[in-house]
Amino acid sequence: MKEYSIADIPGIKVGHAQDEEAGTGVTVILCEEGITAGVDVRGGGPGTRETDCLNPVNFIEEIHAVVLSGGSAYGLDSASGVMQYLEERGKGLPVGVGIVPIVPGAVLFDLPVGRPDIRPDKAMGYQACLNAREDNRPQGNVGAGTGASVGKTRGPGCVMKGGLGVAGRRIGDLIIGAIVAVNCFGDVIDPETGKIIAGALEEDGRTFADSMKVLSGLTTVNPLAGTNTTLGVVASNARLTKPQATKVAQMSHDGFARTINPIHTMYDGDTIFCLATGEVDADITTLGAISAEIVAEAIINGVKAAVSAYGIPGYEEIRLRQGV
Repeated sequence: MKEYSIADIPGIKVGHAQDEEAGTGVTVILCEEGITAGVDVRGGGPGTRETDCLNPVNFIEEIHAVVLSGGSAYGLDSASGVMQYLEERGKGLPVGVGIVPIVPGAVLFDLPVGRPDIRPDKAMGYQACLNAREDNRPQGNVGAGTGASVGKTRGPGCVMKGGLGVAGRRIGDLIIGAIVAVNCFGDVIDPETGKIIAGALEEDGRTFADSMKVLSGLTTVNPLAGTNTTLGVVASNARLTKPQATKVAQMSHDGFARTINPIHTMYDGDTIFCLATGEVDADITTLGAISAEIVAEAIINGVKAAVSAYGIPGYEEIRLRQGV
């Protein structure tokens, strides 16, 4: 059976670029001909770009790419490379004296991993566009997931590797896909079993501390707890308006809530973009509910695909330590 992803939706290409030594990267979702979009920002510490233009009351009707980047606020510079790529190809909003590509984006905090003085920049954003293609589905330590980690409640020595995950589904003519960079403050929980599969570790390096139990005994949180944020894009070939795309983005956050605990904290900048190519009629409630499930699948896939790096153990290494 074919496994679908966001890159299976006609009109959408996905590209990644990363600096593996520095432990950071960027993921670009290209929609060069323009696409309807919405966004919902729920985390208390977001780093975003051009998200206000997606407000349904504002002028912009279509965007041309979405950027997910590491590097904290420095990583917003990578969107300039995406704009350059699009402008060179004549893709953007006509403004009389030229074009302006509309490129929203969001960043996650991965500076403690690898080299904090190297972050995604304009050149890396441009390279991600050159690498973009359809049916592009690498997962784990790639793109915006390169330096991602999860489970920060016990500090930097007790975290696990996060990563980039994809998932998708086809229902008749409707194709839905999601891509998520998992870099959360909390633990990652498999919704099928209710068990933690990645997160804060005890001192033995093999037992899960359970972040909610840790938090219940704290009066203050480790200063490095702010090194987080999970970013996602959910897309479909559905026919949506901006308000409808915004609603689907809102509903898709349920996928975060089903798999990450705690979620939407003051130490996360959790953001989900929704894209729609406008080819198939779809019920918004159904689309939003299924999108949430696919986002949850992408989170689980991203954590399971993440391999040990930068001294941070990945999913399989912890399973070996546990004898599972």
